[in-house]
Amino acid sequence: MRRFWIDSDTASDDAVAIMMALRWEDVHVEGISVVAGNVPLEMCSRNARYTVELCGKDTPVYHGMARPLLREPYWAYFFHGSDGMGGMNYPEPKRPQAKQHAVDALIETVYAYPNEIVLVTLGPLTNIAVALTKAPQLAGMLKMCYVMGGAAATLGNITPAAEYNIWVDPEAARIVFHSGLPILMVGWELCRGEANLSEEEMTFVRSIGTPFADFCLDCNRQAIQTNREWLHEPALSLPDPVTMAIALDPSVCTRRSRHFVEVETSSELTRGMTVVDERGVLKREANIEVCWQIDVGKWKETLYKTLR
Repeated sequence: MRRFWIDSDTASDDAVAIMMALRWEDVHVEGISVVAGNVPLEMCSRNARYTVELCGKDTPVYHGMARPLLREPYWAYFFHGSDGMGGMNYPEPKRPQAKQHAVDALIETVYAYPNEIVLVTLGPLTNIAVALTKAPQLAGMLKMCYVMGGAAATLGNITPAAEYNIWVDPEAARIVFHSGLPILMVGWELCRGEANLSEEEMTFVRSIGTPFADFCLDCNRQAIQTNREWLHEPALSLPDPVTMAIALDPSVCTRRSRHFVEVETSSELTRGMTVVDERGVLKREANIEVCWQIDVGKWKETLYKTLR
């Protein structure tokens, strides 16, 4: 079994990504740490714990950082709904949050399984930055880190230059990107256009007829509407599940290469921008591997496999 740790600001697409990992046959999710981002921490925790229960698992959910390192929080209710789950108002999960702080739990787990833990981050990188500050050696002890964040083509979804997860806490992202952690950056642009679930594909998902397939669409019902009206995308974009698909099956990413990547923290115009030196003009040592392209058909089949 592969050992995963998921860090998430759990709202609608995060929940689908978590479900994918929990239902993948050769993956054991050691823990889920939640971080303020899409919604406040308590709501992230409730949504994550509900998802765990839906999957029939007992994966612990740990509370992490309740705000960015230096910035004020910026909630994404406008995209994910008043409960972060499309206004579905799912029932309160029976299982309580784990008592240990998320940062300490992550550090202990990595120490227990050196070079075995695959870290998948689906939200702002605040928890990970704090963990690396507290235990810098962690960077050399994680097997791999898949980051849903940034935009290699500088096409943002919260500003013209920045993707939401990095924009919310750019200082944390900068710490993580320069930590030496083996990172594959999966930018927001990879879920756009053809990678959206179309109307026909959403009809197919509904026809699967399982609670997991219904959950995938129901908790994203506001995201579908906002995605069309605000971002002018064709249907349902799922950035966190795309990232999770790559973590589950790395061949979903069909073009990847290492580059020097910097995170803008000073300018309000380009705050959170992931500046990828694709041509190497800065002559700086590469610190991040970037996913440039995915196999769209394989990404969707990976999703469907977990909904059946």
